[in-house]
Amino acid sequence: MSRAATDLPEDPAELRRFAEALAAEVHAKTLLIEKLKMQLAVLRRARFGRSSEKLDRDIEQLELLIGDMEESDAERQARSEATESGGSSSTPKKRPSVRAPLPDHLPLETIVHDAPCVCPTCGGNKFGTVGVDEREMLEYVTSHFKRVAHVRPKMSCRACETIVQAPMPTLPIEKGRPGPALLAHVIVSKYCDHLPLHRQSGIYAREGVTIDRSVMAGWVGHMAALLEPLAQRIARHVRAGSAVHADDTTVPVLDPGRGRTKTGRLWTAVRDERPYGSTAPPAAFYLYSADRTSEHAHALLKGCRGHLHADGYTGFGGLYEADPKTGAPAPLKEVACWAHARRKIYDVHIETKSPAAAEALEMIVRLFAVEAGVKGRPPAERVAARQERSAPVLAELRAFLDATLAKISGKSDFAKAIRYATSRWTALTRYVDDGRLEMTNNAAERAIRPLTLGRKNCLFAGSDEGGRRAAIMYTLIETARFNDIDPEAWLADVIARIADHPINQIDNLLPWKWKPHAEAATASQAA
Repeated sequence: MSRAATDLPEDPAELRRFAEALAAEVHAKTLLIEKLKMQLAVLRRARFGRSSEKLDRDIEQLELLIGDMEESDAERQARSEATESGGSSSTPKKRPSVRAPLPDHLPLETIVHDAPCVCPTCGGNKFGTVGVDEREMLEYVTSHFKRVAHVRPKMSCRACETIVQAPMPTLPIEKGRPGPALLAHVIVSKYCDHLPLHRQSGIYAREGVTIDRSVMAGWVGHMAALLEPLAQRIARHVRAGSAVHADDTTVPVLDPGRGRTKTGRLWTAVRDERPYGSTAPPAAFYLYSADRTSEHAHALLKGCRGHLHADGYTGFGGLYEADPKTGAPAPLKEVACWAHARRKIYDVHIETKSPAAAEALEMIVRLFAVEAGVKGRPPAERVAARQERSAPVLAELRAFLDATLAKISGKSDFAKAIRYATSRWTALTRYVDDGRLEMTNNAAERAIRPLTLGRKNCLFAGSDEGGRRAAIMYTLIETARFNDIDPEAWLADVIARIADHPINQIDNLLPWKWKPHAEAATASQAA
């Protein structure tokens, strides 16, 4: 579009059109630059493993900026098209469509627009069909409430006058009004979509339904008591894994009488064996505690045997040691996280531009490249690849870190980052000899991420009991999401049935064994 000054049009109208086109080109290039900046930020995080909140905020700000620019671009285009169509009787030239087809599973509503009954040219009224033009649109149907009336006629036996009547179905909350689907929606909105109850109350009020926040709080409390056995069953499944991932995060909790909040902890234990091709269902279990003492870490992993992926938290230390009284072997072996070790070196590289830190990072990148190639492979194949390709890199990296540590100040941040890795070297390299183990603890960090989003929206928990209820709900919701199950649909079905469900058959309600009613009916008909 750029032209030399001598080539600029002299006509004012043509010059104005040229300026508008030039402004549009500049805007498009600016938009492209911002998109590339966001992609670069994402790639930097993927390469170096940095998960700091600062980088996440930068990406969020870029996404907001790009969204605003794209909206402005669409508005400008709409105004331009309106101007062109208003000034010309001809139909604007259609651009080729690049839209993806709409999902087939969506219900289809067909609206037929009949042609005029009278020909505008000759006035004739007899027509023959020569074809059909069809165009699909995506529409949204607002969610709505409905009333459900349970009617139970009383019947009298003509022979003996005995009164018979169908029993009232068991309700999730006896003498309460909410149905299973509504309860599931409130729970998922709070713990999955991070909408506090007072905001939900305002949303429902716009639909003409008044539900006080305190009423919904009572519903959530009832559901926590009803669903806790299912959360405990998920916890047993997680603890039965041969390798478990664990982590924790802070939760601000109201502390009445002190005028401020205190800091609680939400812990998670994750079982995810999909990276080595296991068919065991993935699951996440959460536990709340008022502090971060080691007894809570031990309670989280009670009964676990095998390996534990975790960060360097000392509270896990007792789990890696034999019982001094009985001589029983340590229940768990430590598997340290390379993402944590790499992040500390990366922070030094960003702050100091150290060539040695950059070289160490390049070696760690090679280790992660090996892992990307063996993801989903059987354990034996993973071990073979790691011993052939990762072991030499690890030996080179250890020698490099030891040599570098001898040359730099022992009080520098780089020295601290190196000592973090070398002091855990056995735990960091344990994954090489066992195909069931992972190089990082990212599975637990992914399970923690929804909690951090909820912390931003909800700000704090109301009490320690509120934290305990949150742990129950997060266990159910995140486990359903791990198994690609819609948590709201699954919870609605579970809430409708769990009160009458035998406790010894609660395994049938687990998310990885659940089928929607439509699928179950189809399966029974086929059988």
